[in-house]
Amino acid sequence: MKNIRTESETSAEGVRTIALLSGGLDSMLAAAIVKRAGIEVIGLTVGFFVNASSEREARIASDVRKLGIPLRTLDLSEEHLEVIKFPEHGYGTAVNPCIDCRILMLKAALRVMEEEGAEFVITGEVLGQRPMSQHRRALDVAAVESGLGDRLLRPLSANLLPDTLPVVEGWISRGDLFSISGRSRQEQIRIARELGITDYQQSAGGCILTDKVYGARLRDSFKHVGKDAMGIDEFLILRYGRQFRISERVKVFVGRNARENETLAKFARERYAIEPLSVPGPLTLVEGDPSEEELFLAARIAARYCDHKDGVPVALGMSQSGDTRTVESLPLPTDDPRLAAWRIETRR
Repeated sequence: MKNIRTESETSAEGVRTIALLSGGLDSMLAAAIVKRAGIEVIGLTVGFFVNASSEREARIASDVRKLGIPLRTLDLSEEHLEVIKFPEHGYGTAVNPCIDCRILMLKAALRVMEEEGAEFVITGEVLGQRPMSQHRRALDVAAVESGLGDRLLRPLSANLLPDTLPVVEGWISRGDLFSISGRSRQEQIRIARELGITDYQQSAGGCILTDKVYGARLRDSFKHVGKDAMGIDEFLILRYGRQFRISERVKVFVGRNARENETLAKFARERYAIEPLSVPGPLTLVEGDPSEEELFLAARIAARYCDHKDGVPVALGMSQSGDTRTVESLPLPTDDPRLAAWRIETRR
């Protein structure tokens, strides 16, 4: 079992590094290990529209306070959008372009490295921890295609990988680095304890792009809306509500609770919005170019999820771009088999 040295025997004076921080334990440890070796560390967090959250921002802010390092933040949402649509290295089991995403982040880190006059970049990646992006070949591809090459150090697994520039130049010793691989967290927890790190997030959290249901919804949109026509909002709305593809050109979103109703309302714009007037119920959005028949079918779906009495029509307000009308709609029966057939889940 390796013990972390209290004093570094290496020539780290004046050396600076950029640490990619995700809000999880591994990236925090990588930064702490390298800082312990006497190297100046600057934190970098890369924001995408798929991972943006106040919780993540708070975790990373807390991490840099504990580490005593400065933090830079970059928003790469637009660049990431193109990576999701057209990944050079393909998708994982859902619509997760993990290798291309990693390359994008490392390219950003390289730019910051040059701006800050740093010598190399560190990450919390662990060999074999993630099946798509952290096997040996994927790690090598990311290092090369990002342009970092041997200016990339992965402290938690460095002793299982070829030496890179920080070790070759003597800025950090292999004795300061580790040989962690696989999905077990025991060694990371031990290192955290030894470094005095007790309050941490085990993982940075799962990426929505690995979610099978979200993946099915996104593939449906790729097919029916088209990748080129999709902006960030078209990706974000897929997180919310029950979603039904009722025809090749029409999709229906039905809120599942008050919070989702509020969120869906922000996406109404050019979509039709259907709201109950006589009973409690959800907000429903209709996307596409619906015929009158398809609009009334969407209204029946909306009525199905209202607090209604069987066989009694529900009064609904239907609006688009400021034009509003009232319709009386008979709810679809709860056992109507078309609901299951239309619902966009992992079957697509």
